[in-house]
Amino acid sequence: MVTKPIDTERRLVAILAADVEGYSRLMGADEVSTLQALTERRAILDGLISAHRGRIANTAGDSVLAEFISVVDAVQCAVEAQAELANANLCLPAERHINIRIGIHVGDVMVKGGDLFGDGVNIAARLQTLARAGGTCISGAAHDHVRKILPFAFADLGFQQVKNIEEPVRAFAVTVKSTGAAAHPAGSLSAPADNKPLALPDKPSIAVLPFQNLSGDLEQGYFADGMAEDIITALSRFKALFVIARNSSFTYQGRAVDVRQVGHELGVRYVLEGSVRKAANRVRITGQLVDTATGAHLWADHFDGTLDDIFDLQDQLTATIVGAIAPRVEQAEIERTKRKPTDRLDAYDYYLQGVAGLNIRRAAEARKLFLKAIELDPSFAVCYAMAAHCYALEMIRGGPPPAEVIAETTRLARRAALLGNEDALALTQAGNALAFVAGEIDEGATLLDRAIVLNPNLALAWHQGGWAKILLGEPEQAIERFSRAMRLSPLDPLLLPWMQSGTAHAYLLAGQYDQAASWAEKALRGGARNPSALRAAAASFALAGRLEEARRVVARFLEVFPEARISRSPPLYLRRPQDLARFVEGLRLAGLPE
Repeated sequence: MVTKPIDTERRLVAILAADVEGYSRLMGADEVSTLQALTERRAILDGLISAHRGRIANTAGDSVLAEFISVVDAVQCAVEAQAELANANLCLPAERHINIRIGIHVGDVMVKGGDLFGDGVNIAARLQTLARAGGTCISGAAHDHVRKILPFAFADLGFQQVKNIEEPVRAFAVTVKSTGAAAHPAGSLSAPADNKPLALPDKPSIAVLPFQNLSGDLEQGYFADGMAEDIITALSRFKALFVIARNSSFTYQGRAVDVRQVGHELGVRYVLEGSVRKAANRVRITGQLVDTATGAHLWADHFDGTLDDIFDLQDQLTATIVGAIAPRVEQAEIERTKRKPTDRLDAYDYYLQGVAGLNIRRAAEARKLFLKAIELDPSFAVCYAMAAHCYALEMIRGGPPPAEVIAETTRLARRAALLGNEDALALTQAGNALAFVAGEIDEGATLLDRAIVLNPNLALAWHQGGWAKILLGEPEQAIERFSRAMRLSPLDPLLLPWMQSGTAHAYLLAGQYDQAASWAEKALRGGARNPSALRAAAASFALAGRLEEARRVVARFLEVFPEARISRSPPLYLRRPQDLARFVEGLRLAGLPE
């Protein structure tokens, strides 16, 4: 009897192995929600593997095995995937985060029926177990290929003895280098230097970390997050303080943190930690204020009351913080910063749920929640603005809006501005929607200017205000505003790529194409699927004479967004004809279809 040879092929590839940390625990707690969340994360990961020319060889439960022709592509894919997966976790309580660990190795594999076998696969799988939750670990062989090519830092973990592998494996943890965006001087038209520590502001500075949910109900995570966000909002209204934006401080969610390291990374002197316990109609908010320079606790206290008292409890906590770190603040200013957004707690709850679910993929769902809040309280100004903002989010992926969407966005935004004339967040979201969805640039820019005056700590207002300056043809002022936004939110996983992309657009309109290309590259590192960054990179490279790089960006752009065309490329309402002509010329030279 003749044995047929096994139909296998050998090849040298980069192998990526990924799985979910704590998958069994998550399934045990809530099978349905975990499976739904895992499906959404797999869509993100699978899409990026394909975009980086990878092939999925095998999947089993929570694990993925993929091969890449280039290890550079594999590592770039892993870093971009972890950034997008971290974004997807922002709307969930820490206990329900889906954290994926990734291992990457370069080695010889056997291929049979599309599946991968051999020591190369086993090493990648073992490296994955060495990675932290939400992190990537690569082998020494992979590190040798990418260390001089990719703009990432690599922490040497030394030689690791791993299961079923005879010889120890050299391992490196991948970390994304600081963008240095915050070090970019306001008003300067020069590219920033990377990795400079953030200097402390010339006023008391504070970051509010996510509050722990002690309610015993995982579903109440959004309520604890809402409390922390409300405290951030209240503190940010004090012009005597420097307050880090929510999206940066919330990057520490679910992590054991050293407040001194937080202070270093965010450039602040104080950190507030806290918790929320909600049971029936009772609520307890606790807080402790820590000096990041010494690690000393300045005070710790708790505030008890009913849900009907929730806004009063927030005001008490805010006043206590301000009294501790900025005692010279006048009582009159404290009174001016108090705000009760609604008398309806059920409307407030819908608002918090809407904020928790607010992202591009879930914009339509979030808008329904904001509209429910409006039904319960027609005077709830910020909900009108957030509903209008949802249309702006959908436009990012869907191109120019139809007339009925423009009309509804205009109605919602103007209602928000009327009801919330003293609410910086409402004015910010309303102004942005009017400028970018409805094309009412002057009206929108005026609202954004007022928001900045009302709340100079609101990073979102500076960011959206920067885009408004681009529409108005004022690139230098746009750069100043993006720089300010990045200092207020230096670690923002959601907005940072957009801030960098906006800076790239501003340099492009200023005719400084190399600086524009540099900022576009930064934006793509943190958001590979950011259409704004892809457009800016393509146009900037082309206008800088780097046509080969520009065409590579366009090829990548069309892989991710096959429908991308010059005619569908925002910004839709550039005021100066020469700005639009410059932008279109760059995209044409890069090869984007008409």
